[in-house]
Amino acid sequence: MLPLLWFRGGGSLRPGLAGDMQWVRPRGLRVLGTCGGSGWMRMRMSLFPGEAPPTAPPPQVRAELPLPVGCAGLGCCTMTLEAIRYSRGSLQILDQLLLPQQSRYEAVGSVRQAWEAIRAMKVRGAPAIALVGCLSLAVELQAGAGGPGLAALVAFVRDKLSFLVTARPTAVNMARAARDLADAAAREAEREGATEEAVRERVIRCAEDMLEKDLRDNRSIGDLGARHLLERVAPSGGKVTVLTHCNTGALATAGYGTALGVIRSLHSLGRLEHAFCTETRPYNQGARLTAFELVYEQIPATLIADSMVAAAMAHRGVSAVVVGADRVVANGDTANKVGTYQLAIVAKHHGIPFYVAAPSSSCDLRLETGKEIIIEERPAQELTDVNGVRIAAPGIGVWNPAFDVTPHDLITGGIITELGVFAPEELRAALTTTISSRNGTLDGPQM
Repeated sequence: MLPLLWFRGGGSLRPGLAGDMQWVRPRGLRVLGTCGGSGWMRMRMSLFPGEAPPTAPPPQVRAELPLPVGCAGLGCCTMTLEAIRYSRGSLQILDQLLLPQQSRYEAVGSVRQAWEAIRAMKVRGAPAIALVGCLSLAVELQAGAGGPGLAALVAFVRDKLSFLVTARPTAVNMARAARDLADAAAREAEREGATEEAVRERVIRCAEDMLEKDLRDNRSIGDLGARHLLERVAPSGGKVTVLTHCNTGALATAGYGTALGVIRSLHSLGRLEHAFCTETRPYNQGARLTAFELVYEQIPATLIADSMVAAAMAHRGVSAVVVGADRVVANGDTANKVGTYQLAIVAKHHGIPFYVAAPSSSCDLRLETGKEIIIEERPAQELTDVNGVRIAAPGIGVWNPAFDVTPHDLITGGIITELGVFAPEELRAALTTTISSRNGTLDGPQM
């Protein structure tokens, strides 16, 4: 019988009893939460070699959760989901192809494995793609990869990063992170007395800093977006109903999320009446992942088909639409999961504010308009098959772009970043001023 996840209650430590108790924080889990009700969540514990079953909270916990679990399903637990688990020299990703039927973490020990996981969409979401790519390089470097010699090590770093960028080209975050890490390696190698160890450490630390920064940025996006949305659509108080598309939550980022982070913040403020999430065909990220997160955190929500958004806006009191973005260009055009463009058109017809939530790392001011964005096309089987079973007529042609571009004039609510909420026409000047004051740049990635 597997040991249970440990809870803290009544001043003592004991395995998963019922009631309102605080979760003990195992290493690798950032956010504490509570569990109430009559059940508990079983988890498989990873102990150090030769270690006996613990009488205190164990150092590591690995989830093996058939869903739904305990407490009438997922609803009892408010501990934030993690798409990425990282400690120095070790990287695991939650295989999102298996959700919501099962939750399984997969070890990623090399850049090649990260590339394959990103390409297969085991991990997805622009921020998470960049983080997994960079952290996979950190794992290789921690193991001593690269070199010998400074020049060979810097070339190794640059080549590995350039390879990662090819996994999914539309999202700008990976390309920008690759540029930053490659530059960091080159600068460290040029220091007087530079060593291979110092170059490796510099790149590893930069990758680790990205993980923490993304989490901070997401919380800022959620809070700034919630505040702006409430001032726009409910200035005198009351609750709002928000519609979102695809998955932009903790599973697409280091944690909390971008567009879904706005919904989380509204919920925590007690100002969210309801959320609608689209199924997001053909890969069903909304039905599989966003719905999973919303149920997990007990946020009131309803799943709808992509073709129902107009009806929902007309008849279900939608106050605002909030979506994410994989790339935002200089004039405010945005690339996001296919289906976003038509959602923006319908929102404008109904006079409903349309927001895009994305970190500044998703902004590419090198590109002037959305026409310049490269749109990834995915395999036909993702549209014709469901779980390996063909549902489309044999012989039919397939066009399966992963993203579409929303013109800036349809983004009527604003673009929500960790630096503020901006109208599309204000974005370039606002970000250039803010980033320049921090000695940074938002010019496009050059690899």
